[in-house]
Amino acid sequence: MEALLAVAVLAAGLGGVLLGRALPRRRGPERALARLSRAQLLRWLQEAPGGWLLIDPLDAVQLINPRAERLLQSTGASLLAAPPLAQLCPGPELAGMVASARLQRRLQRGGWALGDDDLEAVALPGEQGWVAVHLQSRRSLEAQLEQQERWVSDVAHELKTPLTALLLVGDSLAARVTSDNAVLVERLQRELRRLQQMVGDLLELSRLENTMPRQDSRWAPVDLAELLEQVWSGLRPIAEPRQVALHWELRPYPGSSEPVLPLVWGDASRLHRALLNLLDNALRFSADGGRIEVTLRGGRDWWLVAVRDHGPGLSEPDLLHMFERFYRGDPARARSQRGGSGLGLAIVQQIAVTHGGRVQAANHPAGGALLELLLPVGS
Repeated sequence: MEALLAVAVLAAGLGGVLLGRALPRRRGPERALARLSRAQLLRWLQEAPGGWLLIDPLDAVQLINPRAERLLQSTGASLLAAPPLAQLCPGPELAGMVASARLQRRLQRGGWALGDDDLEAVALPGEQGWVAVHLQSRRSLEAQLEQQERWVSDVAHELKTPLTALLLVGDSLAARVTSDNAVLVERLQRELRRLQQMVGDLLELSRLENTMPRQDSRWAPVDLAELLEQVWSGLRPIAEPRQVALHWELRPYPGSSEPVLPLVWGDASRLHRALLNLLDNALRFSADGGRIEVTLRGGRDWWLVAVRDHGPGLSEPDLLHMFERFYRGDPARARSQRGGSGLGLAIVQQIAVTHGGRVQAANHPAGGALLELLLPVGS
């Protein structure tokens, strides 16, 4: 009943409560929610503009609303007694998303073609193996996403021109700097560069959010070890003056007697960006003369990229919010004066999602922060 309650709240647009989260432990809201009848919750689901399915741990569809029936072209499915998911949607796409949501305990998003329509699904993991699936047609969704991306692109384009002009003014002032205004000119240039980076990151994040997983012609086998070397080569000019070194190792899956190449199927340019953001973040929090440790571990189905720094570690607010847009931790904890846009780790998270993986953070038991990027091998 708790899983049904959470999905109903989502369907009615009353709050963004996910199936995988427990309901608040406060007495007031619990009493208020308890007064909602089962019939009312079911009516919300039945009348919701999007398609909804509730799938039990055995992959039987315990509830399907009329909109989902039409999208899946399964008129009358709601009259059947808990039909198997494979019967309503014979293809592997939706079943795969449901299985991944259960396994990873995280939201899964994907799409596929059904007849003349293109469908998008979001699978939300719940308790005890239950999964809720929200379905919608990509025809109307794509129009909204295109409009959003076009708006962000237009704003970014409009900002680039004055920013470029201001950067040129800053360079001109720097050439004529005096002891009286040196600090102000340096600050002006630094803030303009940060604003320029923020505009670029916003545009990239918008593109990532509007990209469906595995729907990009640029996908190909990517060697994570080779990519790591390329990323560090770009960061070396920043790291060497501070004598920060990179140490990395490859750990194949347990029991493997032969070397395994750390290959994944993905977009090399975006995976490059993800590793760059992770290493750059570790560099910011590394002390001069310190080191960054990277471990590539996996082999069969998954590869894990673990990045550890030897800095002050992560605070509780960091652990809760560090992957949110524009979140910045306590600047006093950083060992570098370089500023960021506040979007770097949000971009890493979105790149992980579009590759069917995830990113997570923790404090290493021996000190420092540990950020882990998990990527499926794919094919």
